[in-house]
Amino acid sequence: MSGHHRRVGPIAWCLRHAFSWLVVRPVVLIGLGLKIRHRERLPTEGPAILVANHNSHLDTLVLMSLLPYRMVPRVRPVAAADYFLANPLVAWFSQTVIGIIPVHRNKISSDDADPLAGAAEALSACEVVVLFPEGTRGEPEQMADLKSGVAHLAKRFPQTPVVPVFLHGLGKSLPKGHFIPVPFFVDVVVGDPLFGIDDHRAFIDDLSQSIEALDGEIDQPEWT
Repeated sequence: MSGHHRRVGPIAWCLRHAFSWLVVRPVVLIGLGLKIRHRERLPTEGPAILVANHNSHLDTLVLMSLLPYRMVPRVRPVAAADYFLANPLVAWFSQTVIGIIPVHRNKISSDDADPLAGAAEALSACEVVVLFPEGTRGEPEQMADLKSGVAHLAKRFPQTPVVPVFLHGLGKSLPKGHFIPVPFFVDVVVGDPLFGIDDHRAFIDDLSQSIEALDGEIDQPEWT
């Protein structure tokens, strides 16, 4: 895979490691009962794209915690600019400490701006992009249709693995509209990587079927 590692500034490097040790890993490893299937399928280096269903703000923290600690500064979650950049303090924290790639959802159809430019730049720098192809948080255990952005990105980087992940339980621990997580058992199932093809619709269908198949590996009763 081609690409050149981008040097993360020393302040951001220290802050991201501190955030991982002091927030991400305690929340995930102590606050949640995490059961991971097929961990060996996760990427051990970039560039790579992690995609998952999206029910909770905890989704990003869990995905970040799955990767080797040395990769922490190079994990770049894609996030909605209208949500995470609305407040200057939140914007600084999100971009510097978490390392988000802001995407302007209300400008997706604009001819003069490429909403995938930040993600493409991250992949070119051998980073790991975390992306939720549903586009927004949904209701627990109800996956919405996947948007085509990940297919376009995968086509531009056909040798970069797109690793599907299914998350179960985080929508119960911290559902949309809530701010205090509660302990809950969480299942994480990692799928085999997919690679970009010319047919965007076929890629999205394959990805959707892959995530649904991962859901089928979880032997748990439906929530009531």
